[in-house]
Amino acid sequence: MCLAIPACVEQLTAENHAIVNLSGIRKEVSLILVENVIPGDYVIVHVGFALQKLDQHEAERTLAMFAELSTHNDTPNA
Repeated sequence: MCLAIPACVEQLTAENHAIVNLSGIRKEVSLILVENVIPGDYVIVHVGFALQKLDQHEAERTLAMFAELSTHNDTPNA
């Protein structure tokens, strides 16, 4: 199973590359698989590649779900 994470594009760098924000972690990724990406867009990132653009509402909903799962995993079992 693969996990792709929504990330917000902060800045375009070299050709077909961008700096994205992955829940506070800034990372450079390749945009070679996605067209017409601009700062502020959300993309799905997997192993250093943006795979597709994602609607902002859907990205925020997915990130909130990840945060909720993380909170539940931090709770000790009785």
